[in-house]
Amino acid sequence: MEAKTANGQPPVLSINNLKTYFFTDLGVSRALNGVSFDVPYGRVMGLVGESGCGKSVTSLSVMRLVPKPGRIVEGSIIFNRGERTKDGYKVIESVEMTELEANGPKARSIRGAEMGMIFQEPMTSLNPSYTVGNQVAETIILHQDVNRREAMDRAVDIVGRVGLPNPADLVKRYPHELSGGMRQRAMVALALSCRPALLFADEPTTALDVTTEAQILDLMRELQGEMGMTIVFITHNLGVVAQMCDTVGVMYLGRIVEMADVETLFYDPKHPYTAALLRSIPHVGSTTKERLAPIRGVVPDPYATINGCPFHPRCDSFMPGVCDAAVPAETNIGDGHMVRCFLYSDKGEVEDNG
Repeated sequence: MEAKTANGQPPVLSINNLKTYFFTDLGVSRALNGVSFDVPYGRVMGLVGESGCGKSVTSLSVMRLVPKPGRIVEGSIIFNRGERTKDGYKVIESVEMTELEANGPKARSIRGAEMGMIFQEPMTSLNPSYTVGNQVAETIILHQDVNRREAMDRAVDIVGRVGLPNPADLVKRYPHELSGGMRQRAMVALALSCRPALLFADEPTTALDVTTEAQILDLMRELQGEMGMTIVFITHNLGVVAQMCDTVGVMYLGRIVEMADVETLFYDPKHPYTAALLRSIPHVGSTTKERLAPIRGVVPDPYATINGCPFHPRCDSFMPGVCDAAVPAETNIGDGHMVRCFLYSDKGEVEDNG
């Protein structure tokens, strides 16, 4: 029986107990330590959390782009290849991404064509030796049966659709000749050139001013609706999450600690970490003069071994003998709202830290 998500559509992506570790001379960094979630078709899912929590590594693991010395050691990544229909999304083939050779023909055929990615910093992601048009056209040629002239015509079209002025001229320019906002739009054009079913947007507006950021977010929402894409939006900016996302997963030290629709998460957070994140941001129009409440402590060293719940050293609701003894299990508290916390369940498991 085909799995369905909350919106009645099959998930485009299903991740189960994903573990990605980096094996270095300093020790083992457990970047992902049991990540599980589904990404519904046609929705925008946000991944939020402090730097180093595993957001980017999640996208790189799915794309099979984890750099050495990292590797996936356990878990499942199911990508449901399919086609868009008038009724939604029809699954044609379920691909277990962890079983594919990272640089093998099947993984390469999926990357770029059916999965796209907007990287954090376009100046380091775009090749400075090639024009914008050549880089977009190369992606089209690799994944579609077109000649170079047709690919360049499509490159001009997609560059124009992302709002860049005079696209026929702009495709002849090099990345260093563009402003930061223009480079980011070029990066969006590159990621969307083959109309992927699934798009990872890894902090695509971090380096932009607020005006350009708003334009890029509006653009992504518009193109997402037009193309029927599913987006995983990676960010640490909760304001962007409120504007862009339908569902949100909160990550901490390689795990999803809370998952809910965006309204529920903002108005009824359950995990102490989620609540602390929301308390630490300023609110427009607030009339109180209270100081912001920072999260005490710091994110642990990536090589550190923490027994029990990874957030317990910084948690105001810490229960000795409970939170430091086992890892809380996922608890569904209704309407797709999941939380990992002993405040809502006494179920847990002792973690094997090697």
